[in-house]
Amino acid sequence: MYAEQNQAYKEETMEIERIYEGKVISLQKDKVTLPDGNTAFREVVKHPGAVAVLAIWQNQMVVVEQYRKALERSLIEIPAGKLDPGEQPMDAAMRELKEETGFECKELRPICSFYTSPGFADEIIHLFLAEQLTQGESRLDEDEFLNKQFLTLEQAKAYVAEGKIRDAKTITAIYAWELYQKTGRMD
Repeated sequence: MYAEQNQAYKEETMEIERIYEGKVISLQKDKVTLPDGNTAFREVVKHPGAVAVLAIWQNQMVVVEQYRKALERSLIEIPAGKLDPGEQPMDAAMRELKEETGFECKELRPICSFYTSPGFADEIIHLFLAEQLTQGESRLDEDEFLNKQFLTLEQAKAYVAEGKIRDAKTITAIYAWELYQKTGRMD
């Protein structure tokens, strides 16, 4: 884990103006002091964090296709969702896997955690591996509509090359899975 941070470029927050408080995100405008003493403004999207699951069923990854309003199109993605207040990432990952796909597993293995858009948002996604799945019924949220699919590694990589998969968490999961198949390790 990267322990040291270069403080030479640190920006000190002088003021925070809250612009919007929503169900999933909030937006604020921060007035900051730059390292050279000048001031600037930063627009920051605050997010509670999220989880994503690389679920493997019969040597295929479980994906869902769902419409994403921000992009005005459907995307093929691994199961994922936001953290509820006070929820641990592993618990959220198990919940999202069950809700979106109907699959359950006894154990999840952490793969990595990463920031989605650090230039303007603090969202972090915790990515997990789920194997030894048992099938059940999905329990979608009332405003959630999706289609579950299964892809081999070769199909998933072809979808990335063809632009059918363009979601960063899913691409990250695909290449982690490829590494895992080749080496037995995720790191």
